[in-house]
Parts: sequence; C-alpha cells; structure tokens
Amino acid sequence: MLALDVSAAQGQQLPSSSQLPPIEVSPPATQNRTGTKRSRDSGSRPRPAAPIGATSNATEQKEDARNAVQTPLNTGTVAESASRLGLSAREVPATIEVIGQQTIGDRGYRTVTEVAQGAVGVTSGDNPAEPSAFSMRGFTNSQINVLYNGIKVGPQNMTSRFMDTANLESVEFLKGPASLMSGEGASGGAVNFVTKQPHTGPIRNEALFSYDSLSSFRSYYGSGGSTNIQGLDYRFDISRSSLSGFVDDTNTGLLDVSGRLNYRLSDNFKIWGAIEYKEDRSKAYWGAPLVSAAFSGPHATTGIVSGSYVSNYNGSNLGPVTIDDRTFTTNYNVLDNHTDAKELWLRGGFELTVAPNLTLKSQVYGYGAEREWFNNEVEAFNASLNLVDRERFFVAHNQKLAGSITDLTWDSDIAGLGNRLVATFAASGLDFVRPGAANFPHDLVTLVDPIRGYYGPLTTQQQTARIDNESLSVEDRLKITRTFALVGGLRLEHIGLDRNSTDVNGAEKAGFPFSKSWTPLTGRIGYTWEAIPGLTFFSQYATGADVSANNTFLLGPRQPLDLTTSRTYETGVKHLFWDNRAEWSFSLFDVLRKNVYAAAGGMQLNIAGRQESKGVELAAAIRLTPAWKIWGNVAYVDARYADYTFAGGSFSGNAPPNVPRVVANAGTSYQFSTPWPVEVGISARHVGDRYNTDANTVALKAYTVADAYAFVDIPKSVFDAVEQTRVTFRIRNLTDKRYAIWGDPFYPDQVLLGAPRTYELSAAFKW
Repeated sequence: MLALDVSAAQGQQLPSSSQLPPIEVSPPATQNRTGTKRSRDSGSRPRPAAPIGATSNATEQKEDARNAVQTPLNTGTVAESASRLGLSAREVPATIEVIGQQTIGDRGYRTVTEVAQGAVGVTSGDNPAEPSAFSMRGFTNSQINVLYNGIKVGPQNMTSRFMDTANLESVEFLKGPASLMSGEGASGGAVNFVTKQPHTGPIRNEALFSYDSLSSFRSYYGSGGSTNIQGLDYRFDISRSSLSGFVDDTNTGLLDVSGRLNYRLSDNFKIWGAIEYKEDRSKAYWGAPLVSAAFSGPHATTGIVSGSYVSNYNGSNLGPVTIDDRTFTTNYNVLDNHTDAKELWLRGGFELTVAPNLTLKSQVYGYGAEREWFNNEVEAFNASLNLVDRERFFVAHNQKLAGSITDLTWDSDIAGLGNRLVATFAASGLDFVRPGAANFPHDLVTLVDPIRGYYGPLTTQQQTARIDNESLSVEDRLKITRTFALVGGLRLEHIGLDRNSTDVNGAEKAGFPFSKSWTPLTGRIGYTWEAIPGLTFFSQYATGADVSANNTFLLGPRQPLDLTTSRTYETGVKHLFWDNRAEWSFSLFDVLRKNVYAAAGGMQLNIAGRQESKGVELAAAIRLTPAWKIWGNVAYVDARYADYTFAGGSFSGNAPPNVPRVVANAGTSYQFSTPWPVEVGISARHVGDRYNTDANTVALKAYTVADAYAFVDIPKSVFDAVEQTRVTFRIRNLTDKRYAIWGDPFYPDQVLLGAPRTYELSAAFKW
C-alpha cells in the first residue's frame, strides 16, 4: 500500500465501510376489533395519498380514492423518501419506484441487492468492502444516499450492510439529485428501506422457510395487528438466514429482529416507538483476479471480461486479460478472515393534529453500529512471476448517531387554490471511531489451489470524525387547477466536521486535527398535469450536493474539501389505465455533476471536473387477465466524464465504473385454475457492458440471465390452522451463465462474479 493517510487512501477502497414512515391515522377500533384490514395482496405500503387542501370537493375525493388503489407499478403508494407532502408516487414530479413486499415475494428477492437488480435502470453488487452498493442514472456508491426508514446513517461505502428483505415492507428508489429530501450525498438519488409497520385490525401472522442447492437457508416469522388495549397496534418480525456463497468457504449469516408499537390516545394524538437489532457475519468473497490470457491458455474464458491491463498493484503487463475457469470457485481469502457488524436502532415519536388543517409530527432516534473487516483483500495476478499478489487489511468502526426530525404540515387555500406546505427541521450528531491497519501483510500464492494461510501480524492506527448536521426545509404543493399542480421545495443544510487521525503511537498526523463546515442550499421545482384521468405529465428541475472527494467520514486535510454540485432536468409521463390493470411510465433526464474527484485505481484520486449523464427510462406492467401478468422495464444512460485530466493523460469521455448503457428486465407469470392453484413464471435480466475503472481498459461484458419458478397454493382444508400455504420451487440463473456482476475501482485487479445456477425450495404460511 502507498504510504498515504488512510483517510485519503481507503475511503472507498475499504468497507470503510429523514424521516420515518407516518403512523396510520385511524380512529380507535371498535369493540369487535374489526378495524380496516390491510390488503394481503398489496405490493406496497397500504397508505393512500393524503388530500391536498380542502377535501370536500367530490373530484378531489375521487382522486384520493384512485391513489389508494393497488396498481401494477405501485404509483398509488406514498413514498416517504420522495416527498414529505403525503403525495403518491404518481403525484410527485420525479421518477419514483416502489418495490413492495408482494413483489419481493413473488420474484424471490432475498436481499436488497436482488431487489435493486429488478428496478428500472439500477445495478448493484455485494463487494464485501461496501455491500449493497447501487448504480443508477450514471452514479454509484456514495453518490446515492441509502436511507433506513428515511434516515441516513452515513456514506454508502462506509455504512451499508448485507440485508435480508424479510423484515421490509418496501424498497423505494428516488432517481436523480435529491438533496431536498435526504441532504448531502444524493447526487444520483436515494434508496430507502422501509420496515414493516403495525396495522389496525385482526392479528395476522406469517412465516417463511427456504433452502437451496448451495445449502443456504432462510427463516422468518412476523406478526401484527391490534391488541386488547384500545388503540394499541403492534408489529414484530424476526428473520434468520445463512446464505452460502458459490465460492469455497464463503457464507453470510444474517439476523434481524424488529418491533414497533403505535398507540392512538385519541383521534388527534398518536405516539409510537420502535426498536431493531441487526447482525451480519461473513466469510467473504473478494473476487476473481484478472489473469493474462496467455498464461491461462486453454483455461481462458470469453464473454466475462475483455481488454488489456497493466496491474495497478504490481505494475506487471498482463496484456489481454481473462478470468481463468479454474478460479471460478477459488477463495484467496485467509483462513481466519471475518467481516462482521452489529446494529441497534431506537426510534420514537408522535403525531398531533393541532387544528383541522395543521399537523405536527416529530421523532427522535438513536443508532449504534460496530463493524469489523479482517481479510486478505487484494488479489492481483503478477505476470512477471505467474503468481497472485495478496495483501491484508483490517478496519473497525464504532459509530453512534442521534437525531430528531420535526414536521409541521399546513393545509390551506391560497386565493381559492388548494395548498399544502410542510416545514421540516432536522438535527443530528454523529461520532465515528475507526481503528485501522497500519501495516499490510503481503504474500504470493499460486493461481490454482492457493495455500490460504492466515492474516499474520497486525498493527493499528486510529481515525475519528464528529459530524453535526442541521437542516431546515420547506416543501409545497399548489393546485393551480383540479389537474395541474406546482410542487417545489428548498433545503438549507449545515454540516460541521471535526476530524483527527493518529499513528500507531497515538501521535497526531500532519494536518490533524482539522475542522470544516458546509452550508449547501438545494431544492426542487416541478409540475404535474393530469391531462386525462390516469395520464399524468411531469417535469422537474432538482439540485443536489455531496463531498467532492471520498466522504465526510474520511476526508483528509490535503484532500479537496469542497462540495460538488449537481442538477437534473427531467420530464416524463405516468399512465394508469384499463380499470387500473395496466400502467406505464416514461422519463427523460439530463444530470450534471461538477467539481468531481474520482477513483483512479488503487490508492489515488484524480480530478474529474464534470460528470454528465443523459438517458431514458421506460417501465410497464399489465394484468391481462386475473391470472396472467406481464411486466418489463428498460433504461438507457450515456454517462461520461468531462474535463478529466491529470499528469500523464486524460479520462475525458470515459464512462464511470459499473455504469452500463443498457439495463432491461422482463417477466411474465400465469396462474392455473386448478383445485390447488398453480402459478408458473419466468423473468430475464440484461445488463450491458461496464468498466471496472475510470481508465475503461477492462470491460465487464454484457450478460443476460433468467430465473424461473412455480408455486402451488395449498388450501386451508389441508392445514386447518393455516389460512394460506404456498410452496415454491425456483431456479436462479436458468442457463448457468458465467458473468462479472461488479467491479471495485479501488480493487481494479479483481472482479466479482455472479452466482451460477441454483435451485431453491421454499414454503410460506399466513394465518
């Protein structure tokens, strides 16, 4: 490793590593406890859009009813990460995709990474340095805010973890610069994970068990509903999974326990509290090394990678590269490796109707996390020795975050026009301690059947960060006519950073400690126009900001300490028709990010003055009959650097890493009306060529994979105590395609491969 401060060196290389869903506003349940039961078919959160302005107008009431209907693309769902106004996704002038629990279950998405792979124009990867990493609209990793129930805990490449979907109600994708909603870091958009919520009505229970051909298993139990205490609803979920990798001696174990209580003291006042504990433990896979095709000979593969490469790690010229077929399942990690994390959430709040047109909501939260990586992380083929260079790395995190978010919502008329305004004040304080390696043990092993060995000696040094954040935002929707509305907002944010870094002896490094503060002003302005019932046109201009180099946790005194600025122009259409059985959406976008510093490979950052991204997205879903469904989406993006020059060359015109030009998904399913209903389905995914570094010398080749499934619904008469039983058989990667799924620009000598064909059997129960 180069002798740079770890803050400059490993911010993205290493794992370096708001707001909550609103309470369901319902009157106290009657004595027979038959309250409104939430639809079990819903593919999204069962919350209709809130009315804007006066709701006595019959047309407005019809509009609200239409929003509450489950739709093929879930655009009737309120996405809290997209607007605080209580608008449905169809009413926000932006591209929002909500993938709900019903869709997650039908398509067999086990992790949030798999959910993202089914979204429009989104790709994702599970590099253990920064698992659950996303790419959309030309931006990746920490240029996309990752939120948990609307709260950001830090840069994605520092804080994201492997996550099972069992405890989630939905995953929301907000495309394009979105700092109005989630603050610094949202140049590419935001991804929000929403946990399951209590409902008012009879108690419902559910359970899931699955096992696959890699010996992975998942188990889950959830329960929720109204208690015997008037006005008190609960939700409890627990999931445990052990996901075995296709590479030798790799596995990820996940545990998630979550609970929430909602208590309606009166029609006007509700309080709630939530707690969640999460844990993940991995024996990690860090990828397959790029190998000289001349060395691999008959074991060289085609269709996975292409191009020529000079090793960033050891400087040897590999020439044309390949993935050697003898390394598909080879584990180069040391035998005593581990990657672990523990996370604890505490959240609570209230909602008070101050007046018929004035609502106050507030919440406080606390979050704590401990993370640790202890691995061999570099696997670089040395063409001079025909061996593989390996290098170890250790890092740990101790993170504490506390904050509050308060919303004041005011419904009014302005010159007879319905208007809703939300003012939000948020504040948080974060403490981050990061012990990390001060030495990096190295050795050489054979490409085939390497002697894995052990980590070896370790010495550590320490870094700290204190980040204080306050923001004031205002969001407004004005209905100019019954069908035309203006939607906009502004956010003023203050970010204060205090950093320190010490060496192995505890002495402060040069330039430390130091402090820095920023006050970005970001916002959005747009319109929606429902030209005919169900057909909505929209456009928006939105801005974002994020740290230009690395991230706020790891900025060093010699790094650029400015914020980037980003903006998007977007226009599109959302159409719901055929009695809510068919839906499609279309958008065109143009995003520009300025003052960019990008990973040049290994331990370096280069100046990339601008990043430009233009593209188009199309999604559609249709229920041809009650038994037959078809869905699909396609996205095209042209993402390029500009003014990207450095000593010795230029990357202007090159594409950012992990950004394919084309991503497409499609699927269909049909349910047969047999005594025991049987459904069969198939889906396919195509991802175009991508690059693993800004140099664009090595391409991760395009791939197409398909999954197939069949399930049978067993009637209650067979298992009297269980209302619904579903047994599913699923084949993943039907054709056993070999492909590269992700590349880390800070580990350019290796790429992550996708999993081969696997078979899975699962059983789900509801009662």
